[in-house]
Order: sequence, then structure tokens, then C-alpha cells
Amino acid sequence: MNILWFTWKDKKNPAAGGAELINEELAKKLVEEENEVKFLVGGFKGAEQKETIYGYEIIRVGNRFTVYWEAFRYFRKHLNFWPDLIIEEINTFPFFTQLYTKQKRVLLFYQLCREIWFYQFSFPLNLIGYFLESIYLKFLSNNKVITESESTKKDLLKYGFSKENIAIFPIGISPIKSMKLNKFPNFTLLSFGTIRSMKRTTHQIKAFEIAKQHIPKLKLIIVGDSQNHYGKKVLQIIDASPYKKDVSYFGKVDEKRKFYLMAQSHLILVTSVKEGWGLVVTEANSQGTPAIVYDVDGLRDSVEDKVTGLVCKKNNPNELARNIVKLFKEKKLYKRLQNNAFTWSKQFNFDKSYREFKNILKL
Repeated sequence: MNILWFTWKDKKNPAAGGAELINEELAKKLVEEENEVKFLVGGFKGAEQKETIYGYEIIRVGNRFTVYWEAFRYFRKHLNFWPDLIIEEINTFPFFTQLYTKQKRVLLFYQLCREIWFYQFSFPLNLIGYFLESIYLKFLSNNKVITESESTKKDLLKYGFSKENIAIFPIGISPIKSMKLNKFPNFTLLSFGTIRSMKRTTHQIKAFEIAKQHIPKLKLIIVGDSQNHYGKKVLQIIDASPYKKDVSYFGKVDEKRKFYLMAQSHLILVTSVKEGWGLVVTEANSQGTPAIVYDVDGLRDSVEDKVTGLVCKKNNPNELARNIVKLFKEKKLYKRLQNNAFTWSKQFNFDKSYREFKNILKL
């Protein structure tokens, strides 16, 4: 089949995250089975307009904000009759392909935006976006949908999507070799991912400072792009912290370094406002590192409370710190969560993810 995939960013985009990793692993496998795949995405500074990777093609048009209009223009001019199937990934805003394409179509939602609008955008854009999302979700509700978690499915049902039209496929992660037991000498917390306000990295720093009063040798590692207003604020908070000598900031890292830090750290902290799943949780679990997370959509899917990790009863730094201290002091509990998290992560791989994805698409 000829498959055209609309999404606003690809894996090379500086803003890319877990969704883009999963997308392109699935595309790679689609191509291996003799499907032709093209991504129609937004451009970024220094990007090539067209690029072929592992057999699939990336076509970059416009930018973060103009990609929706430019994708429509490019489609009508160059791809109008090419695809057999259209995958429209909706991240913040839809491409509205149902208005100008006649091909078979499926929507891909990793998560809805909802309250994220109030963290990532300022007034009045946040309010406008929040209400527009409710409207366009109703407009799109007759489409078939693929998503990665039960939380997102429940969200979609609230906006009129039919239960029968929503299918869930499992995420995939890189192959697991064995659980790493060579942790850092001192109890170490890991914060991983692009530093944005919706990730609430400042909560993690505050929780570290509170927990540090009970665990004097506690360390914190922060990894992620900080090239935005919130990221700069986080760096300032680190610099002003009385414990800044015990906080390490690494910026963006490659895959090898990522898994090294995940394997060496004792816990990963994830405090997002909302997630589709929380890929970093499962990746860290695969390295023998359990997670403490906030009780929000996506994270309550990727963590089974008191089994593979801990889900905070209240989403605030005090509760996060309390759980950090708990797992430091209760060695048997930590070990049980560590083993369970590692075992749980074994079920997630790209072969299984692709099989389910392909079955949903009926390829």
C-alpha cells in the first residue's frame, strides 16, 4: 500500500519525543513489508525538505504553525491521487484531512491536549485552543482512531467517538538485554525529556530538595533540551538551589547515553500534566529503574501503583519527595518494584507493537 502519514514533526525535529520514535519504527517495518510510506511534516531550521530514511520518505513543509496549511497545499499539488491510506496524527491541532481527501483514513491520537493548553500557551491562545479542541473533536468523532492507552481512549469517548471505532496498540521500546544492577554509588534520581512547562520539571527539583533533607547524599540528574523560556527558568532554579552541586544537567543526549543514565539511576521521576503513555517510564523500567509518577492520564497506564512503581496520591512536590524517601528507606519494596518493572517492560517491543498496529490497519 501507499501510506501517507500527516504529523507536525519527525524524529529529527528538535521538539521530537517518544511519539516520533514509535512512528518511525512502525514506518520502518511497514517499508520492510513492501509498503511505501511518506511522512508529511513541518520543517525546522537547517532541515532538508526531503529525506529518505530506512526506505520511508520525510517531506517537510512550512513550520510548526504553517504546516497544516502547507501540508494541504502540498497534498493537492503532488500527492492527491498517491495514497491508498492516510494516517492523520493529531498533536495539538488536526490537519482536517477529511475535508480534502477521499482515501481511507485513520486518526492517530497519542493524547489529547486539554489542560496542556494552559501550560504551553499564554492567554488568550490557551483559552482559544482549549475550546477549539472540544469543537474539532466533535467534528472528527466519526473517524476510526488508533491510540496507545486506555486513558486516551476514555478521553476520546467523552467527545463522541464511538467505542467500536477506537483501537489501542501497545508501545514499543528497544530490545532489552538484561536488568542492570550497577547503579550509581549514591541514590540518584533521573528527570528525562524535553524541559517544558507541561513536564513540571520544577516540581522534581523541589521534591529533590525536600528529600535531600532526609537523604544527605541524594543526587539529581536532569536530561533534556532547555532551549525555551521554561527551560531557562529551570536552569536558573538549579543554579540558585542550595544543593546545586548535587544536581547534574546534561542537555540532550544520544540513545546510548540515555540508556546508560537510565540504567545507573535508582528512580525516574515523571510529573507531566498529561501523557499518552509515558515512554520514558517503560524505557527506564527496561533498565531496572522504577518510576515515581503523578496520577495523570498516560502515567497511570504505564505505572501500576505499588507493583511496578509508585503513583503519587497528590500531584505536588511534597508527595513526590515522600515517595522518594520511602523507596530509599524501604529496600525490600524498592527491590520488588525494580524486579516487577523490569519484568513488565519485557512485553513491550516494536515487533509486537507493529503486529497490533498492522492488524488495526488491516494490512
